[in-house]
Amino acid sequence: MVLPSRHDPRTLARQVRPISWQLFGSAFGLSVIGLVLISSASAELTTDYVSRQSVWIVAGVLVLVAAALVNYSVLLRHAFWIYLASVAAVAAVTFFGHEAGGARSWIGIGGFGGQPSDFCKIATVLLLARRLAGYRSPVPPRGGLWATVAIVAVPVLLIARQPDLGGALMFVPVLAAMAAVTGVSVRSALAAAAVALALGGALWIFALQDYQKDRVLSYFRPQADPLGSGYQVRQSRIAVGSGQALGKGPGEGTQSNLRFLPTPHTDFVFAVLAEEYGFLGVTLVLVLFLLYLGNGVRVALAARDPAGLLLVVGLLAFIAGHVLYNTAMVVGLLPITGIPLPFLSYGGSFMLFCCAATGLIIGLDLRRFVNV
Repeated sequence: MVLPSRHDPRTLARQVRPISWQLFGSAFGLSVIGLVLISSASAELTTDYVSRQSVWIVAGVLVLVAAALVNYSVLLRHAFWIYLASVAAVAAVTFFGHEAGGARSWIGIGGFGGQPSDFCKIATVLLLARRLAGYRSPVPPRGGLWATVAIVAVPVLLIARQPDLGGALMFVPVLAAMAAVTGVSVRSALAAAAVALALGGALWIFALQDYQKDRVLSYFRPQADPLGSGYQVRQSRIAVGSGQALGKGPGEGTQSNLRFLPTPHTDFVFAVLAEEYGFLGVTLVLVLFLLYLGNGVRVALAARDPAGLLLVVGLLAFIAGHVLYNTAMVVGLLPITGIPLPFLSYGGSFMLFCCAATGLIIGLDLRRFVNV
């Protein structure tokens, strides 16, 4: 009789805890809700975004399962080369990629497109987790700190040059969260903050286009140009406010169907949710996000090694950063920078990133008591 190995996927599957099922369930539930919202938001558009997003969700589930079965320690051992390949892909698409929405950040194949920057997020977290896990004390200000900041600065600069300010901005909370878990000293944190401010100033002067600067400035004076730079946030606020308690009903959102709301199936899908399903629908989606993030934190706390803990923290920081910024952006609390909402916004590579991150977190939960 041959006993099953602890490396056997069937053995790992039997170890799945309610935490992992809740992670998968909340992610899948959000994806289905996103598909319903995309169907409503793109009803008047010529492109069949629903069918495309359905394909990406199916592909995302396969990626999630594959990521859960991969031993994360193997990925950590090869983190540098994974990071190098992802940075090279971002650099290549910056110069030779397909231009969409004013940014040269896409690769288009057969009508489908993707952003290498989404995969660079996972690669950066892997390398940061491997490096920060090696410190037995707070990160030193001159050596490890600057190398750690450089790991994040390289993709940030490349992505900002595309230009994709929102995508570059999302790396900041990841570095902050992982450094905080590591136990970075106050002196080092202040030094890193100074570097971040200097880098932000350089990006503002040399990388951002005029229309991007106008979007940021419109946050401080939204009524100055209501038909120009302030148009998006104004229409988004109208959509959110008109939903009230129960919403206007599925497919009855005038802001999206009459095309007052720009890109309702991507960056402003949360506004479609608020308009058509009201406060009740928004509450349901936020509860699912809290369920997802809460179970992710539980996985992090149960991690069997520092690298695993840091890996989960970094991935959760990316997801949480997107959720917090997108929802705040839609209601006008933060400048509009084009940040999608995880699992809900239309987008292939971003859906695959969210599913891969979820799979890695579930895989780490599966191996919490296994030395592999």
